[in-house]
Amino acid sequence: MINWDKVEELRQDIGAEDFGEIVVVFLEEVELELSSLAQKPVEGLGASMHFLKGSALNLGFEEFAEKCSLAEKLAAENSAAQIDLVALQSCYDASIDVFLQKI
Repeated sequence: MINWDKVEELRQDIGAEDFGEIVVVFLEEVELELSSLAQKPVEGLGASMHFLKGSALNLGFEEFAEKCSLAEKLAAENSAAQIDLVALQSCYDASIDVFLQKI
């Protein structure tokens, strides 16, 4: 679910204090984006999924990033209506629970 090596690499690269700030920004931005998905037009979902995927990969949220990648592909194939936003949110929620318990 979480690539802990990526998390530790980021923490070492930027330092513990900046890492905490990055986590806060990540949480704020991702949660804001997730909360807006249901109101976005289908045409905007691809860009949202790309943003979420990149954010997730930067912080080691591999499973969530994979789901975002699949959703991004669906959007690119004009199949955005098939994106399961509930499953995406559920994966994020589970990932963040695991992440916050361990950091």
